[in-house]
Amino acid sequence: MTRPGLKDVFADFKEREALAEAMIPLIGGLYRRNVVIYIHGVPLYNQSVIDLMKAHRFVRQIEHNEMSEFETHPILEILSHLELSPAHIDIGRLTSNYMGDSEGLAMQDYVEHYCRELLGNKDDVRHSPTDVVIYGFGRIGRLVMRLLVEKIGGGQNLVPRAVVLRPPKDPAADLNKRASLLRRDSIHGTFKGTIRVDEENHVLICNGNVIRFIYATDPAAIDYNKYGIDEALVIDSTGAWRDRDGLEQHLKSKGVKKVLLTASGKDGVKNIVSGVNSDLISPEDTTIAAASCTTNAIVPILKSMHSRFGIVHGHMETVHAYTDDQNLHDNTHSKERRGRSAPLNMVLTESNATSAVGRLLPELAGRLTGNAIRVPVPNVSMAILNLTLEGETTIREVNEYLRDVSLHSAMNRQVDYTVSSEVVSTDFIGNRHAGIVDSHATIVQGAQAILYVWYDNEFGYSCQVIRVGQKMAGIKYPNVPQQPVTDSHLLADA
Repeated sequence: MTRPGLKDVFADFKEREALAEAMIPLIGGLYRRNVVIYIHGVPLYNQSVIDLMKAHRFVRQIEHNEMSEFETHPILEILSHLELSPAHIDIGRLTSNYMGDSEGLAMQDYVEHYCRELLGNKDDVRHSPTDVVIYGFGRIGRLVMRLLVEKIGGGQNLVPRAVVLRPPKDPAADLNKRASLLRRDSIHGTFKGTIRVDEENHVLICNGNVIRFIYATDPAAIDYNKYGIDEALVIDSTGAWRDRDGLEQHLKSKGVKKVLLTASGKDGVKNIVSGVNSDLISPEDTTIAAASCTTNAIVPILKSMHSRFGIVHGHMETVHAYTDDQNLHDNTHSKERRGRSAPLNMVLTESNATSAVGRLLPELAGRLTGNAIRVPVPNVSMAILNLTLEGETTIREVNEYLRDVSLHSAMNRQVDYTVSSEVVSTDFIGNRHAGIVDSHATIVQGAQAILYVWYDNEFGYSCQVIRVGQKMAGIKYPNVPQQPVTDSHLLADA
């Protein structure tokens, strides 16, 4: 495709707009068949026309090619008419590959060739749906619920069934308040869909999903079976229990099969960062921790950098948004400095992420130090990685490599990349990646590299939690196209 002249820009935009509009029902129809369409790791379901166009534009900037709706729409149209079994199809990579080398095939034959293992098995889901209970309904609990409802697809995935909270004075009032908090969020905006409050049955009906609210004080004494919930995955977002003995209390309740903690686990609880080591999850594991938001942000990038350049040692400084464990005004607090007013101060505190790195990446154990500063923003944080590498390199080499990781590696849903020199923290609210490399901030001098990594410590982290939950539940879809052999150094966890 040739780039339009200035006089033709508006006409070109309107043509691409029409194509994006035509893509929405195609993407939706495939999604209801559990065929999920991505563009270089970014999901395209439930997106507006402009969102789809922005996704294409972003890929053009990062990929350095002219792929647009003109190229993706015909491939998507072919996919929509095929009898496909459930899968995750990256239409961005599929289209880029076809543009780069069609292998002498017509487009229809090319698409069918890459989807050959999916053909003729429409609606053949190879796993069972898994009931999910969210224990605690704070910042992470509500975002995880939003994602569960959004990702329900045809109903054969993680299925939100219940929320467990401490007993309130007025259950009906509490249910309405929880619905309001789920419906409206000062940072993440409104819920995408409808929420109906059923006080009589004490449930919220979210986009057709019936979610029961259960009040209890003992995680070991709930009979989930009486609510029709069985072999459930409990996502514990309270942080009240982080060791194995504490988390295994959930397993004593009827109807619970596994537990996932939305924090770093202690005392032998396996910490998993999706995209890095979720291949370590076995069917026998009953308690897993999704590690911390900062750990999720830095470990995929550290793994990538060590695989290519070798890390001798390094230091991480986290500039972290304040959290609800801090005080709005100066008051007592169990931890040093965190009692001072969060909206008014930068607060120096410890970070456990560097010690977690050694457990997740044993090859880097003892090579990293770290600290954290809480700052007066409510969401989106930054990790600054100051790394000494095994050999000298250049800014161009580091940035090009990380750009390639964000587009083509098995970690393209964890690592994002920005080429803008104007971005600030609010630009990354709602980003689904674990971390985003700010390429304009990269500094390289000889063997010293300094990387600036943004991350939405709430939503991006919640996406990682869901990915770990899917692996625990045995929910796995074929990926099209499959990862190229050249990515073998990053394929430990596809």
